[in-house]
Amino acid sequence: MSLLKNCNAYVIASMLLMGAGQILYGQWVKGLLYLALQVTGIIFFINYGAAMIAGFITLGTVEGNAWYGIDGDNSVTMLITGLFAIIILIMYFVLYVSNIKSAYESQKLAASGKKPQGIIEDIKELADKKLYKTVLLVPIIGVCIFSVLPIVFMILVAFTNFGGDTVPPALVDWTGFESFKRVLTLGTFAPTFIKIFGWNILWAVLATAFGYLGGLGLALLFNKKCVKGKVFWRAFPILAYAVPGFISLIGFRFMFAAGGPINQMIVNNGGDVILFLGLNSTWLSRGIGLLVNTWLTVPTSMLLATGILANMNKDTFEAAEIDGAGPVRQFVSLTLPFVLFATTPVLITNFMLNFNNFGIFFFLRGGFISEGYFLASDTDLLINWLFRLSIDNNYYSIGAVISLIIFLITSIVSLDVYLRSDAYKKEDIYR
Repeated sequence: MSLLKNCNAYVIASMLLMGAGQILYGQWVKGLLYLALQVTGIIFFINYGAAMIAGFITLGTVEGNAWYGIDGDNSVTMLITGLFAIIILIMYFVLYVSNIKSAYESQKLAASGKKPQGIIEDIKELADKKLYKTVLLVPIIGVCIFSVLPIVFMILVAFTNFGGDTVPPALVDWTGFESFKRVLTLGTFAPTFIKIFGWNILWAVLATAFGYLGGLGLALLFNKKCVKGKVFWRAFPILAYAVPGFISLIGFRFMFAAGGPINQMIVNNGGDVILFLGLNSTWLSRGIGLLVNTWLTVPTSMLLATGILANMNKDTFEAAEIDGAGPVRQFVSLTLPFVLFATTPVLITNFMLNFNNFGIFFFLRGGFISEGYFLASDTDLLINWLFRLSIDNNYYSIGAVISLIIFLITSIVSLDVYLRSDAYKKEDIYR
C-alpha cells in the first residue's frame, strides 16, 4: 500500500509498460530485459496462451471421429496445456510485480541522492547477498513443471469424468464432486473403499509399530553388556536391509506358496497343504504381510535406535537404579521418551511409507480379486486399489479421488502427530 501511495510517475510508467521506469532511471539493460519479457509474454498469450486457458475451461468442444476423419479435441491434452499456460501466467504476474518493486527501489535510491543500481551491480548482488535467489531459481522452475503441474493435474482430474468409457477421443467434462460421491457414498466403489480404508489404517498403525518396536528391541538387546559377538549378530538384520525389497518379497511368496518349502515340510509331517496366500486366506495373508514387512523394516529402526542409545546419558540410568527403578520403569520413563523424541519425524515418515506401501501385497499375493470387492483383493491397500483402477481399468477420475484422499489423510495425520509430539513441544528439554 505504501508503494501505491508514494510511487512517482516513473514507477507508474513501469506499471503500464514493464521496464519503462528502469529506462527512465537510466537502467537501460534491466529495462529492456523487462520490456522484452513482457513482449514475449504478450505474444505467447495472443498466439497460444489464451487458447490454452480457454481449452482448460471447456476441455474441448469438438469430439473426434476416426470414421469421418475428424481429429477432434483431446481433453486431457487441453487440461495439461491449460495448466501450463496458467503457471506461465502466474510467473508473468510475479515478474510484473518484480518490475514494479525494482522501479520503486530505484525511486527510493534516487530520492536519497544515490544512483540507481545498474545491471552490473544487480549481477554482483545476485552472486552475493541474493545468491539464494539465483541458486533456487532453476529448482523452483523445475518443481513447478515436474512436481506442481502433475499434482495439480491429478487433483483436477478428480473433478472430471475422465476414465472408463470417457477417454479421448471422447470429450471429458467437468463434473464437480461427482467422483467423490461415487467413492464415498454411492455406486459400486463406496463399499470397497470403506473396507480397504479401514484395513489400510489398521495396516499402517500395526506395520509402523511392529517395525519400530522390533528395531528398538533389537537395539536394546545388542546394547546389553552380557551379549557377546554383537557385530556378528547385527549383521543378520542388516543383510535383510541390504537385499532389494522386491527380491525378499518374491522369496517369501515362494516360501509360503502351496508348493513351497513350508507346505512341503507340513505335508512331510502328515499335515495338509495350507493356502497361506490363497484367495480366502484373508487374515492369514494379512498376518504374513505384516511379519514380512516387519522383517524388512526392523533393520532401519535398529540402526537408528542403536545410534540414539549410544548417546544417552548413562548417569541418568544409574541414578534411576539407585532410586529403585527397575528395567521396565527405566525403559518407559527414560529410554522410550528419549528415543521417541529423536525419532518422531522418522516414525511419521514410516507411517506414511507404510500407508502407501504398494509393493508388500503386490509382490506377495499378485492380482487376486476378492468377493465383495470391486477390482480389489482383501489385502489391497488404497495405493494398490488406485493402481488397479487407474492403470489396469482406466478409472482415472476415481483414482485421482483416491490419491487426493491418501494425500489428505497422510498429511493431516502426520502434521497433527508431529505438532502434538515432544519433538515439537519440548525441544529444549532434550538439548
